[in-house]
Amino acid sequence: MTSVDSDRKVHRGQRSPGCPVRVDADGVWHIQDYATARQFLRHTDTRQAGLGIENAMRLEGRMRLPVLYRDGPEHREHRRQTARYFTPKRVEAAYRDLMHRLAEQQCEVLRRRGAADLSTLSFHLAVAVAAEVVGLTEGRGDMAKRLDRFFRVPDPDARGLTAARQQTFNNFTLLSFFWRDVRPAIAARRRNRRDDLISHLLDEGCTRPEILGECVTFAAAGMVTTREFITVAAWHLLTDESLRERYTTGDDGERTAILHEILRLEPVVADLMRWTTADVALGDVTIPSGARVDVGVAATNLDVAAVGAEPGAVCPGRPLADGVADAGLSFGDGAHRCPGAYIAIQETDIFLSRLFAMPNLRLIQEPTVTIRPDIASYELKGIVLAV
Repeated sequence: MTSVDSDRKVHRGQRSPGCPVRVDADGVWHIQDYATARQFLRHTDTRQAGLGIENAMRLEGRMRLPVLYRDGPEHREHRRQTARYFTPKRVEAAYRDLMHRLAEQQCEVLRRRGAADLSTLSFHLAVAVAAEVVGLTEGRGDMAKRLDRFFRVPDPDARGLTAARQQTFNNFTLLSFFWRDVRPAIAARRRNRRDDLISHLLDEGCTRPEILGECVTFAAAGMVTTREFITVAAWHLLTDESLRERYTTGDDGERTAILHEILRLEPVVADLMRWTTADVALGDVTIPSGARVDVGVAATNLDVAAVGAEPGAVCPGRPLADGVADAGLSFGDGAHRCPGAYIAIQETDIFLSRLFAMPNLRLIQEPTVTIRPDIASYELKGIVLAV
């Protein structure tokens, strides 16, 4: 095992970038080289694992599962029909002005208070943007606060009464999210369809529990992950003067390259889990059917064969091997590649551009980092900025 974190702010333990496919004593297979990981993620003989799918599968047959938990032709067709909500053209026409307005609102909060927690500011932005895409626009009160409580990192060691209280709290916040946000949105779109995801789901005949499931998964994928990326990108810029100078003086292409490079180095989700549904041949190795596979994104993004020398350094515009994405596998690949990748980068750039244009912006408290052990994702809290 080797450690090549270097410029990383979030450390995920020992990784082995470029390591061939291997299996642990517990039967879990690991992929940590870029080319093999991409090949595996594009393979059709796999299905989702992790991300709470084990609990969701208990409902299979009784209701349609959220798209995150589906695979095969049904999943591909759903993605095809909803792709229009995430295209660059749609973002420019429908969401860009909203992003600018919301970014200015959050900067005004910081300006008015003099100091604020960036993770809170960025979450309000991410929630509002994703809500527009999904159709959660009739909510009552502070949806961001409800979702923040729901997605709070649980105590993995909780047992007995503590675990029961934790589960009760999660159930209460989920019910609150449904009653205050999802239910009013469904009612409004039953009366008058709009061009958003909830209207599409109603047209497909989805029930309220099914729509709630989709809203929760989109909240996790489109709101929480964007908050974390905005926060970690700002952390890099605030602690690297030369990188900050490049970002604040660069054009759109330069800024996007910087954000992609930070995301390559700091993938929000470090492990993508899959089950194989048939034997999967990867070069000289065959992973058997029914195997659990961990695609180590945090390691594959440091594979020198894919990203070149000094993989642990922030080097925007670095030469990449053929077929390697600018952000590595941070947005995933294959059928489950993140559909909102373009939206996430655009809203991050719009917000950070306005934020770093504020006079005398400075970091007065670095964040605490918590890791979700199931997917090695990070949560950054308490990063305080002042102007």
